[in-house]
Amino acid sequence: MTDPVLHGYFRSSAAYRVRIALNLKGVAYTDAFHHLRKGEQRDPSYLAIQPQGLVPALEIDGVVLMQSGAICEYLDERFPEPPLLPGGVADRARVRAFVGVIACDTHPLQNLRVLERLREGGWDQAAVTGWARTVIEEGLAACAALLADGDGPYCFGDRVTLADLFLVPQLGNARRFGAAIPERLAAIEAACLALDAFRRAAPDRQPDAE
Repeated sequence: MTDPVLHGYFRSSAAYRVRIALNLKGVAYTDAFHHLRKGEQRDPSYLAIQPQGLVPALEIDGVVLMQSGAICEYLDERFPEPPLLPGGVADRARVRAFVGVIACDTHPLQNLRVLERLREGGWDQAAVTGWARTVIEEGLAACAALLADGDGPYCFGDRVTLADLFLVPQLGNARRFGAAIPERLAAIEAACLALDAFRRAAPDRQPDAE
């Protein structure tokens, strides 16, 4: 297999999730960077690959995959070890629900595209930042509640799951906007960042980091 090509941007939390998954699976890959703040994701050559003009996209096995959740689950099926989802049906549903809180209800409301729309609508920077901070704090509060009865170093016990891959990048966003981080989530982040796969995927470790 030729190395997959990951289209991303160092600060994209969605691309960050996929970098972690690739690292955990031990899959070597080549980077293709698209500077989001310069609008490079809207270049026609990239739109031919990813018609939404979003990152990440992953070229692998002769196909182009988009949406970080779908990419991570593809990688989990294609490279089964270590698994990113637990064995039980209910346990898998719990992990996916946690992921959904971040991927569907939190991150999309504070990403670059939405914040640009708010600015275009006349919001000043303080209001935009306040919006992002509130959205993130509400999402993280829900995440913490979902984990209230659990134990272990990671979101769902003593093994990394897809939930951890989505949580850690979102906490990076939280700090950028000055959002409060629940203590339980901060402890999970620390456990994850002790792992090489997470450390190597961090935004400040990427070749395009600024």
